[in-house]
Parts: sequence; structure tokens; C-alpha cells
Amino acid sequence: MTPLLAQSTRPFPDWTWFDARNVDRLQELFVEHVQLTALALFFGLLIALPLAVVAVRWRALYAPLLNFTGVLFTIPSAALIIAVFAFLPVETFGLKPRTSVLALTIYTLLILFRNTVAGLDSVPPDVTEAATAMGYTPGRQLLRVEFPLALPVIIAGVRIAAVTTLGLVTVTAFIGQGGLGQLFITGFQRRYTMEVAVGVVASFALAILVDLALVALERALTPWSQSRGAAT
Repeated sequence: MTPLLAQSTRPFPDWTWFDARNVDRLQELFVEHVQLTALALFFGLLIALPLAVVAVRWRALYAPLLNFTGVLFTIPSAALIIAVFAFLPVETFGLKPRTSVLALTIYTLLILFRNTVAGLDSVPPDVTEAATAMGYTPGRQLLRVEFPLALPVIIAGVRIAAVTTLGLVTVTAFIGQGGLGQLFITGFQRRYTMEVAVGVVASFALAILVDLALVALERALTPWSQSRGAAT
């Protein structure tokens, strides 16, 4: 198979690609990429957090839930997106962003569920016993004691899910979404190496920026964990 660079009829790098029209398009695709990722993570957390709490409270449910989310995670991304597009109502889903968000959300569940359970399990038993002795209700104990202490592990899961989702968003370009992934499609169709390269670099840069932002968020929300790490 001939490499794209050899097939391209235009010079590489071709800085003329960065004209006003392409820069505007790049910004729109960048925003779309971030929106799809953020929505998938939001809905993923909305589903995974309660499931994790249920699995911690009723341990017998942990293995079935882990297996279920694990099976969903193993479905090839292109097959899942096409299945969502093909089998769900076209009026509601079809070639719409919600189709992409649904498929991407499914892929976040395993990572977010597993890390949330691990985070809650990492809370020392003497801490929860002390909270119970102080009269904390189960709900208050969960929100005021367990979740804050589990937050570093949960955010670690969010970071993995975010980077994974950023990569998968490009696959949704096959149904007309895909954010920066659309640059791959049009670049290959036009045999324009510069357009593909811009998509690759922009996707890579976005993944680094999002990960750094989540690291900063983790440090802001859990300053004690940084102090504990420095002390050890």
C-alpha cells in the first residue's frame, strides 16, 4: 500500500492550509471534539458513580456489573457506533451528536465504574467507623467522608476515560460527527497529507491539554493527597 505522503499531490508541509476558512473550521471541529468528550464523561459519571456505590454496598453485584461494563468496553468502536445508528430510532438518534455521545458514554463506564469502586474501597475502615460513631448517616458519610477520600482514584479514572474518549471521538467521523476526526476523513479523501497531519497534531495536543487540566483539577480538589505524597 502506498503511503499517503507519496500519493499526495501537494507539498508537505503546506502552510497555505492555514487560511481563514480552514482555521475557522479547525476551531469548530476542536470545540465539537471537546463537547462530545465532555458530554460522554458527564453521562458516564452520572451512570457509573451510582453503580459503583451500589457495588460497594452490595458486594455480590460488583462482579456482574464489572463484567457487564467490561463486555460493553470490548465491543469494537466502529461496530458499536454503527449499531447505535442502525438499531435506535432515527428520529431521536440518526446522524446526530447524541448518537456519538451515547456510544462514547458506553465506553467510559468500565473505567469510571472500576476506579470509583477502587477509590471507595481505599477509604480506611477506621475512618468510616469514626464517622459512624460521630452519628453520620450513610448518605452523609458517603458524601462528606468517602467520596472526598476516594477522589484521587476517581479522578485518575476520569483522566484515563477522558484520553480514551478523545481518541474514540475521531471514530464518530464515520457518521458525520467526530470533531477533529473529520480532518482524517477529508484528508484521506483528498489525499491531502497536511490536513491529516493537522488532525493528528491537534488531537494529540488536545489530549495533553485535557490531561494537564484534570491533573490541575485533582491538585485543586485534593490538596491533602499532594501533601501526603510529599511527606512520604
